Amino acid sequence: MLKYLAPKTIKPPFARYSHGVEIPAGKRLVLCSGQLGIGADDHVPEDAGAQAELCFKNIAAILSEAGLTLNDIVRINAFVTDRAHLQPYMDVRNRLFSDPAPASTLMIVSGFARPEFKVEVEVLAAG
Repeated sequence: MLKYLAPKTIKPPFARYSHGVEIPAGKRLVLCSGQLGIGADDHVPEDAGAQAELCFKNIAAILSEAGLTLNDIVRINAFVTDRAHLQPYMDVRNRLFSDPAPASTLMIVSGFARPEFKVEVEVLAAG
């Protein structure tokens, strides 16, 4: 059983995420490389929210190969290229993850390998 950490001595999370997640002994860990908003057909949507959807769709496919699902994610690191992309990304994340949500970090970066990419997501899952 995962233990979600929310110390009462620090400010609560700003959004739907946990400050920490304790993984008990005996769990398998799966680390996913950063996934970009690109489909198998090489299509990259213009919209940051649609790119975030594809990031998590790709992550779900990777986790599935290990017998896991998005529900097994314990940590999310997400990157967007502009402050305007924060909310579309968070809307997707908040829809996909209920409380208690994974630990999460969201950063604004200057760019990715190709200029059309606006969102990248990497995760750690435990199952």
